[in-house]
Amino acid sequence: MHMPYVKNLLHCVWGTKNRTPFMKGSLRYEIIDHIRTNAKSKNIYIDTINGHDEHIHCILSLNPDQTLSKVMQLLKGESSFWINKNSRTKIKFEWADEYFGISISESLLSKVREYIKNQDEHHMKMTWEEEYEVFMERYGFKNYKG
Repeated sequence: MHMPYVKNLLHCVWGTKNRTPFMKGSLRYEIIDHIRTNAKSKNIYIDTINGHDEHIHCILSLNPDQTLSKVMQLLKGESSFWINKNSRTKIKFEWADEYFGISISESLLSKVREYIKNQDEHHMKMTWEEEYEVFMERYGFKNYKG
């Protein structure tokens, strides 16, 4: 049997609509666990996932037949449906439309994993708004119209 062997690592970040801090306390871990379980059922490989009050970071690897836009649609769409269906928030939960997807070299994988695992510590020093601006600058998205 012949099959492609592909390792396409991406650091993906997405937030809640209007940066609403929906994911405080234990709800964040419920949402993360749900995203991980849902991803596995859809053959989406998540290496590392964590978040903070209003956003999620994850490292995922796309299979040869997956596109990032489809994977993001599946993860975000299904998780917001689940959150609302189960009345996990007082008002309607929504993810923002935009997301980041940045490729990661194998040599930086452990560094990105640590960054994602340490979100609480990281956000004592920097807000989500500040982090968002850093990503926009660092990866050249400021003037990007993709």
